[in-house]
Amino acid sequence: MQAWRASLPMYNLPEMQPENAAFWAALRAELGAEGMTNLPEALAFDRPPVPGAIEAEQLFTQVCGWPLQTIFRGQARLLGVPTYTAEHCAPGRHAAVFIVHADAPYQHLADLKGANYVFNSRHSNSGMNLPRLALARIGARAPFFRSITETHSHPGNVERVAKREADATCVDNVTYAFMVRHRPWVGERTRILAATPGTPAIPFVTAMTTPEPIVAALQAALMRVGRDPRWAAARAGLMLAEILPPEGADYPEQLRAEAEAASLGYPEFR
Repeated sequence: MQAWRASLPMYNLPEMQPENAAFWAALRAELGAEGMTNLPEALAFDRPPVPGAIEAEQLFTQVCGWPLQTIFRGQARLLGVPTYTAEHCAPGRHAAVFIVHADAPYQHLADLKGANYVFNSRHSNSGMNLPRLALARIGARAPFFRSITETHSHPGNVERVAKREADATCVDNVTYAFMVRHRPWVGERTRILAATPGTPAIPFVTAMTTPEPIVAALQAALMRVGRDPRWAAARAGLMLAEILPPEGADYPEQLRAEAEAASLGYPEFR
């Protein structure tokens, strides 16, 4: 019998473990109603946002849409697309936000030329792909920043800006909303300079090798968790307005963002 694993690595500040656990409890209950057994009792909180691969035992997780088109291509099945209540979200869509210190002099994206920038990963849609497009659209040319440092942590980067250890970062807007909610001092010391263009939100997925009947059960259960009034509190804890079917989400849009940045003369983010 398959030993399944479940995780929610995208929005998992330590302070959010109760909210993530409540969401998994809701989904686990609905999966039980679908006749599924042998489900993980709890989420694994140690999975990195950009893992080495989507393993066969990964029953349920959330993965950035950009690496799903690149380094994880062919490794995952889409289950559902979340709609969040955070600023700069739309149904099934999110954006990234450039974050600077509250007292920083920057007023426009162009003002970041020569800044010290930190970002989470070169495989990140919100940390690299979307900010590259936003900068390309204002005519940026490399090298745009004085320095650029890959840190592997969206939350850590926001805190670096808050502590004046870096001039700017760009993070997914839902991450920033959770930082402000759970670490108010961060919100007091930082501000949003600008938002990037939007793309489909970070999807819920399962491994490509998950059997078809289980995929169907996962999708049915996830849709109920996303809409049933019984799970309103679980959704609210994660700023979830609803969960949409994956068929309407155009994740190749994120590849087109890469192509547009290149066509505008800013193919490399630096």
